[in-house]
Amino acid sequence: MAENKVQFGIKRAHYAVITEGLDGIETYGTPAPLPGATELTLEPNGEQSDFYADDILYYTSSTNQGYNTSLTVANIPEKFRTEVLGEILDTTDKVLTEVNTAKPKKIAFLFEFDGDVKATRHVLYSCAVSRPGASGSTKTTSAEPGTTELTLVAGPRPSDGIVKRSTTVETPEAVYNAWYTKVYEPTPAPPTV
Repeated sequence: MAENKVQFGIKRAHYAVITEGLDGIETYGTPAPLPGATELTLEPNGEQSDFYADDILYYTSSTNQGYNTSLTVANIPEKFRTEVLGEILDTTDKVLTEVNTAKPKKIAFLFEFDGDVKATRHVLYSCAVSRPGASGSTKTTSAEPGTTELTLVAGPRPSDGIVKRSTTVETPEAVYNAWYTKVYEPTPAPPTV
C-alpha cells in the first residue's frame, strides 16, 4: 500500500487520564473524546549540541524531551475540566469551581491527521496539561464561534522514555480500529531504555 503524500486536518482528539503506581509505572484510563479540535501544534522540545574540533563541526548530539503542544478546541468539556484540570462540580447547584490547590492530572493524548491514503493516528504518552485562559468577543454582523487553547507538555514516559507512537498505512486493521478504545501498547512490550 502506498504511503500518505500529505497530511491535513486534526480530528478525533481523545485523552486518557494517567494513574502512576508506586513502582512508577503509568496506567491509562479509557480514552474519552475531546471534541471540537481546530488546530494542533507540536514543537519539538530538546536541544542540539554542536562540538567543534579540528576547525570543523566534529560531533552533534540532540536530546528528545518530547513536545511543547498547543491544542485549540471549540470548548472544553465539563468532564475534562473535572477529571483532568481538577475543577470541582457542586453536586447540588451544578456550578464548576476552580481552586488554586488543584493539581491537573497527566494524560495520554490521542488524535489523528487525515492523509491522502489513510488517516494517521497518534498517541502522546505523558502529557502535563496547563489550565486554559478565557476570552470572548462581541458578535457583529456574523457570529464567529470562539475557541480555547490548551497547552500540553508531552514528555518522555518515565518508565521507558517513549514519547509518541503513530500508525502507518500498513498498521493492521485490528490495531488501527482499536486506537481509541485503549491507549496503544505493543504486545509484547519493547525492552525498557
